[in-house]
Amino acid sequence: MRCIPPTPFKLVTMAIAVLAAGQANAQTPPAATARPAISTVSASSRDALDITTVMKKQFDRPDAPLKVMPVSVVQDYALAGWMQGDKGGRALLQKLHGQWLISVCGGSGLTQAKVLETTGMHAAAATKLAEAARLAEAKLSPQQRRLMDSFEGMLNITPGQAEHGQHKAQDAHKAHVAPPQ
Repeated sequence: MRCIPPTPFKLVTMAIAVLAAGQANAQTPPAATARPAISTVSASSRDALDITTVMKKQFDRPDAPLKVMPVSVVQDYALAGWMQGDKGGRALLQKLHGQWLISVCGGSGLTQAKVLETTGMHAAAATKLAEAARLAEAKLSPQQRRLMDSFEGMLNITPGQAEHGQHKAQDAHKAHVAPPQ
């Protein structure tokens, strides 16, 4: 997948939004603060912004904006929850050559260390990422967690697919079936 870095204007705009959110949170009592859940395990706001940008670039639509949260990062791997309309799931990303790339989309399976290991992660990193995601997702509502769990199976997103078959990846992403409620 080819990532095009955001323009300097967009970076400044995103930085201002992050700073403004931080100032607003600093003035609001912690119990009343509704902040996106970002894991503290090696996660930086820069990584979270980069991951959100990559995911929105590939899957955001005007009629169905993509909401990305929580984002957990361990070493060069990240697990990001996403919600889009009545759909949801998780994306496993890997940082290669300084760029975050989506490698797999899935549901609750991506929160299990053994499943993460099947993607090529070392056991220690998989265990840390699964734990970081569990802690970050604990801050979400039960409805949000159910939505992220609703993605059935796992969908590999290869770099070629992201560049040349983006519509196929988007169709598979948006077409997953939500469980009956």
